[in-house]
Order: sequence, then structure tokens, then C-alpha cells
Amino acid sequence: MEMEPQYICPKCNVNLKVGDYIILLGQNRKNEKGLILLHSEIGNYTSIKHPSFKFEPGEPVEFYCPVCHVSLASDFDENLSHIILEEKEKSYDIYFSRIAGEESTYVVDGDKVSATGEHSYKYTYFKMDDKFKQYLRR
Repeated sequence: MEMEPQYICPKCNVNLKVGDYIILLGQNRKNEKGLILLHSEIGNYTSIKHPSFKFEPGEPVEFYCPVCHVSLASDFDENLSHIILEEKEKSYDIYFSRIAGEESTYVVDGDKVSATGEHSYKYTYFKMDDKFKQYLRR
């Protein structure tokens, strides 16, 4: 029997997927927090949150692991978050936009990058040659 794809916190290695959703803790710019469920299918931008947890389109939302509470911010772009996908005995780095309403997801397998979403053109880091990427890392 083939195992379902799993989404993992890169800090504490806990499984973030329950059913069809990835469960994350979100924080808006007013420092209000709430749980956000993101659909686990790459390219499906359906999400669920409690109506009392509000943020505006274009607003950055900080994502945290709901277990260890560590920020899932990307190391190289302040507008991206990072989790790990484990599927078929392989691991992939998943980067997704933390800007509300922005549809950008990247599946990274070593040197191979698969970009999904109508706003994925915004993050040109994934289109750069490796010799230039070293200058962007913090």
C-alpha cells in the first residue's frame, strides 16, 4: 500500500497534515493568531480559518508550526514560508507565499524546481543560476 504524502515541520519534524489539510498557526500584522488549514494538494489554494481571524488580501501572514511554534519563514525570501513534503521515500522542500491571496508554490528537488500558481512569477530566485543565489542567502 502506497503511503500518503506527508507535510513535515522542518524544525521539529512533526507531521502537519490531517486529512486533506496542512494545519499551521498564522499571525497577522496586528499580532493576532489563529489556525489556518491549507489544502495539501499542490496548486489547490483552498484554505479554512475561523472567521474571527482576519487579514486583508496582500497582507503578510507569518506561519508557525502549531506544535513547536517555530517560524516557518524561508531563509532567503521574507515573503515565502517553508515546509517539507515526504512522498514515495523522497523529501522535497516546499516554499509557498505568505502573502494573503497570493498563489505561489514551489516544489524543490535538488536543482529541479516546479512552480505552481498564478503569482509564481514573482519569486525569481528559483529561476536564477546557482552562481548568483549564493549572494542572496543570509
